[in-house]
Parts: sequence; structure tokens; C-alpha cells
Amino acid sequence: MKVGLLTHSVNPRGGVVHTLELAAALQTAGHDVTVFAPATPGQTMFRPVPHALALVPVPSTPKDLYEMVGSRIHAFEQHLGARHDLRHFDVWHAQDGIGGNALANLCDAGRIDGFARTVHHLDCFDDARVMRWQRRSVERAARVLCVSRLWVDTLRSDFGIEASLVNNGVDLARFRADVQPGDAEVCNRLGLHTAGPMWLAVGGVEERKNTLRALQAFALHRRLHPRARLVIAGGASLLDHGDYQREFHRALHALALGDAVVLTGAVADADMPALFRRADGLLMPSLREGFGLVVLEALASGTPVVVPHQAPFTEYLGAADAHWCDPVDVHSIAAAMAGAFASALSSALGRPAGAVPEVCRKYSWPASARRHLEVYASLVAPASALH
Repeated sequence: MKVGLLTHSVNPRGGVVHTLELAAALQTAGHDVTVFAPATPGQTMFRPVPHALALVPVPSTPKDLYEMVGSRIHAFEQHLGARHDLRHFDVWHAQDGIGGNALANLCDAGRIDGFARTVHHLDCFDDARVMRWQRRSVERAARVLCVSRLWVDTLRSDFGIEASLVNNGVDLARFRADVQPGDAEVCNRLGLHTAGPMWLAVGGVEERKNTLRALQAFALHRRLHPRARLVIAGGASLLDHGDYQREFHRALHALALGDAVVLTGAVADADMPALFRRADGLLMPSLREGFGLVVLEALASGTPVVVPHQAPFTEYLGAADAHWCDPVDVHSIAAAMAGAFASALSSALGRPAGAVPEVCRKYSWPASARRHLEVYASLVAPASALH
């Protein structure tokens, strides 16, 4: 099967990681996959890939969200529209609203027959035009997929659409608990070689990630563990989080945490497994997630996790898989951190050192690829009947 996957950027965001892992698993299974991603001048995909990759040129400095989204939709449409092999692809699959709108435009032009659209999560934008684009990308898709029942239910109630549930996965060859050669060098390079408890938050400083409350909970935690550090990794995003980030930095200054909080900025993909292994806990009190890929990556690395007691986390994590919190209650987050830190001292939730949690064995990228192929088959059959 020849598959075209569209993702919104080359940054290491959850939806982009999902796209690349799915593409690699499909390619390994014998399918012909091309990933299409917008890139500004000089940008490359955040990691090497084993399949075809087409980088679509886009402007580097759009003036606002509407222009940024619109320019990427247009770039996709122009790039794909110039190809003469569109109908050689069996499946077109957008992972977000940008790709979804470009494919909808190509459907309108008669260049393709239909497309699939995965909804990882939906955002609330201030610009009504961007909200309309988001909705159109879902409503125009021939098949809609979600990575959690939370979003399957949301699409049913808000859109009247029956979405198919597909799964995420974790690469157990990369994310493993036993220390690997090079781990110490990674930590030294990032300035994380000092002793003391280390908390890891992934995704940068964003309101959706609840980073401000995570910081406040860390300040409470540090009263009991004064040598603890909070490392906030990543954060490359197409969206403007400036107001929230300024609020975060004001709080950071007021709490006088100094170098106890480390903002690494972008971290090389190859370095992330070492960070997970070094961490004593993953702090992820997110307010809204599609799934939370980094939770599986942390657990596979032997690192306890603090997550909200709400969907989608409650869908795939058992009671003993995580330390649960109320994400809007700073004291609840701090209490969950205390529990996670205690479990880290007793070898990650009482499991033998190096043992892989059952939840991580359950979710694999090859299984995700097989489930996607089932959905793709329903797209290919109707299209074949038209020719």
C-alpha cells in the first residue's frame, strides 16, 4: 500500500512523533510511505527517518496564527498539487488541521478521492477563522481516527462523527531502564550531572501542559527535598505561548528557585532516553492531552509518572501504573510527587530493576500500524470502485 502522511511541522511534538513512528512501522511492514512536513528555510526533521520524507517550504516569519496556518495549508496544496502521482497513493492521511484542509482542497479540485484525519486533540483558538479550519479538517475527512476514547467521545458529541480508535506505542529498544553508554555524557552536556532528585517535564512552558502549577508544586516538593531540580525539556511549537511564559517566569522569580529549575529548550531526540533514565519522576499534570506519549516512554525507562486522574490517562494506565493528581490543585500535584519519589527510591513502583511495565508491552507501533491498515482498507475499497 502506498501511503502519504501529512504532519504540521518538523518539531518533536507528540503528533509529529506519532506520524514518524507510524510511518516507520508501516514501512517495516512492507508498505511504501512518504511523510510530508512543512519546513522553514534551513529546517530539517528533528530526527532521521527510514522512509521517504518530503519537506514543504513555508515562510519563516508569518505575522500571526491565521497567516501561519493559512500559509502552511497553501504550501501543502501547492506542493501536492504539482505532483503527477497523487492517484498512485492508496491513502492520504492528515495528522492535523493543516494537512486536513490541504487534502480537503485537493478533494474539491478532484485531485484525490478522500482522506483520513487523525485527531490527537482539538484546540481552542481565539481566531474564528482558524477554528473553522480545524472543524472543516475533521468534517471533510472520509475517516476520522483518534488515539483515545476521550476524543472519540468528544467527536461523537460535538461533531456527530464516529471516529475509529487507534493506538499509540512506545519503542522499547530506545526507552529502557538499564543505563546505556553515553547517558552520563548527555547529562553532563545538559548540566544535569549534579546529585539530587530530578523531575522531568516535557513539552516546554505551555498553559495546556499546566507548567505553572507544576512549578508551584515543585516549590512545595522542594521544602522536603531541598536538592531537587526540575528540568523542563523541549517546547518547540508553532503556537505563541508568550503571555503564559511571561507569567511562568514571574512566578519562577517570585519563588526564588534559582538554578533549581532548568529550561533546556530543544533537546536532541537521541538524548531523550538518557533524560528519562536520569529523572526520578516525570511531572505531567496536563490539562488537555490527546494521549500523552511521553508517559509510556518514561515508564519504559523505569521512571515513575505523575499524571492527572482523568482521561485519557485513566484509559490506558492502571491504578498502580502512575501517581495520580488533581491537575488544578497544586497540593495534590505535590502529594503525587511525594508518592512518585518514594516509589523511585524503591525501584519504580516495586518492579524488578529493568522490568518493562505491562502497559508498555501492550502499546507498540507495529500494533498501531496494523490497526491503521484496517482503517485504510475501508478507504481504499470505495476509492477502487470508482476507477
